[in-house]
Amino acid sequence: MSATPRRYPFSRTRLDPDPLYSELRKTEPVCRVQLPYGRPAWMVLTYELNKFVLGDQRFSREATLVGDNPREDAADLQVAESILSMDPPKHTRIRQLLGRAFTARRVEQLRPTARKIAAGLLDDMTAADPPADLVQSYSFAFPAMVICELLGIPEEDWHQFRSWTAGMSSTSIASPDEQALIYLNLFSYFGRLFERRRQQPGDDLLSALAQARDKDDRLTEEELVFQAVGLLVGGRETTAHQITNVVYTLLSHPEQLDLLRARPELMSGAVEELLRFIVLGSAVNPRVATVDVQVGDVLVRAGEPVLAALTAANRDEKFFDRPDDLDITRQPNPHLTFGYGPHFCPGAQLARMELQVSLEAILSLLPGLRIAVPDSDLCWQHGTVMRSVTALPLCWDPS
Repeated sequence: MSATPRRYPFSRTRLDPDPLYSELRKTEPVCRVQLPYGRPAWMVLTYELNKFVLGDQRFSREATLVGDNPREDAADLQVAESILSMDPPKHTRIRQLLGRAFTARRVEQLRPTARKIAAGLLDDMTAADPPADLVQSYSFAFPAMVICELLGIPEEDWHQFRSWTAGMSSTSIASPDEQALIYLNLFSYFGRLFERRRQQPGDDLLSALAQARDKDDRLTEEELVFQAVGLLVGGRETTAHQITNVVYTLLSHPEQLDLLRARPELMSGAVEELLRFIVLGSAVNPRVATVDVQVGDVLVRAGEPVLAALTAANRDEKFFDRPDDLDITRQPNPHLTFGYGPHFCPGAQLARMELQVSLEAILSLLPGLRIAVPDSDLCWQHGTVMRSVTALPLCWDPS
C-alpha cells in the first residue's frame, strides 16, 4: 500500500485508460488517491469491488452532502434534492415515482422522432462541401433536441436550453457563480413549466412526472424541478461527448467499422461494446462509509470516502476476455458504464437509443466517412470532467 495518496485523475491520453489502472488492479485494487480538491479517498479498481461498493448501502451518497468531498472542480454542486445525493428510503421513493414516468416504452416511442432529428441535422451538415465538424454540427445539438422533445420543452425555448447547458460540465469555461446562475435559471423555468403542465398536461415526460403517483404520494414541486434539471443536464452532456467518441473510435478501428457496416444487426451490441471500451471520464460521485467496512484487503473506516473506478472495472481481465480489444460481437457484455445498484443511471435506455440512432444515421447518410485531419492534429478537451475532442472534422463521399 502506497503511504502517500496517488494524484488523481491519472494521465489522460485521448480515450485510452492510463496503464496504471491495470497495474493497480493487480497490485493494489483498493488504493489511496488525492483529487485536485477535497480530502483523500479510497478508490476500488476491480469489477467485483466496484459492484460491491456501488451496491452496498453502507456506502452513502447522502453523507457526501457534508464535508470536503474529493472532486475535480473547485465548486461542490451536490444538493440534497438531487436523486444522486439520496439514500434509501428517500432515494427508493423518488426512483419509483420517476420510473413510473420515465419508462423504456416512452423512450422507445421517441425513437422515430430521434431519427428525424438526426436526419435533419445531418442534412444541414452535408448541405455544404466537406469537411464539417461533427461536434458543432451534430453531437451537442442532437441529444439537446431529443431531451427537449422528451421533456416537452416548447421548441421556441430549445436554443435557450442549449445555451444554458453548454458550460454546465466545464471546470474552466464557466465560473462557479456562472454555473450557479444557470441552475437558478433552469429551476425557475421548470417551476413555471410544471405549473402549466399540471393545469394542461400533454404527452410528454414533464406531464407524466407531474402526474406520477404511488397511491396518495407524488413528487413535490421541488422534487419535480430537481429531477427535470437532472435529466436535462445528464441527458445532454454525457451523450454529446459519447456520440463524438463512438464515431472517433469506430473510425480508428476500421475493421470493426467494416464489420458493423456489413452486419447492421450488430448495432445494439456495438453500442454496448463502445460504452465499455471508451474511457469517458474519471471516477466521480464519491460514497462515504457509514460504518467500518472491509473492502478487499483494506478496512475502510466510517466517514472515509470511496470512489468507484468504472473505467478500471470495464477492463478487468477476470470478467472480459481481451478487455483492451474493441470487439463489437462481444457477448455477454456486463459493463458498468451506467453504474450498478440503486444509483444505476435512470437515463441508460435513452442514452443507448440516442447512440444507436446516431450511429445508424451517420453511417448510412455519410458514405466513405473518414476523419479529415491527421490524428495528431485533433485537440482534446481540457477543463472538463469528460474526455472528448473539441472538434472532429469529417469528410465523406459525395452522394
